Amino acid sequence: MKAIAATKNKGKIREMREILSPLGFDVVSQQEIEIDIDVEETGDTFEKNALIKARAVAMVCDYPVLADDSGICVDALGGAPGVRSARYAGDNATDADRINKMLAEIGGSENRGAKFVTAVAFIFPDGKEITASGEVKGHITKEPMGDNGFGYDPIFYCDELGKTFAQSSDDEKNSVSHRGRALKNLYDKLKNMEEEQL
Repeated sequence: MKAIAATKNKGKIREMREILSPLGFDVVSQQEIEIDIDVEETGDTFEKNALIKARAVAMVCDYPVLADDSGICVDALGGAPGVRSARYAGDNATDADRINKMLAEIGGSENRGAKFVTAVAFIFPDGKEITASGEVKGHITKEPMGDNGFGYDPIFYCDELGKTFAQSSDDEKNSVSHRGRALKNLYDKLKNMEEEQL
């Protein structure tokens, strides 16, 4: 069964496809079925934003729809930037701008705990909604390290990997990825639903 990913991010779509294909879902991007919707994410939680995106696409198609919202939550910043991670340093900021702002705001604080969080929302054509989330814990380094990845990866030291995401290979990062964990949790919920219907 076809499921529409409410995103234009090819990396996200590939990950969604890999995890959900064993349940018989062929995940395709909204562009592939010519849906061009950009939704304003006005929610104050990752789950609310994922649902806002999924509902917007679900209103204009008859397929299951999948959407996610992700961000970084930093202890020293009271959990910020959270849902504002992408817009943390302004709308046209670069990754370097966001990193520099975060390092400046944390300053010399020893309280550098942080986590990446993803919430995913899945909406069936009949309107039934399922959400799931995943996270990976770590801390913010005092300076960027590594050349891989994107966003906050150079300053997010992953406790499980023992290095920053930007120092990790794609396979290493994917093995602990917050989005991967959220999608696996969603997979478990969908599988349980499927088994209950048998």
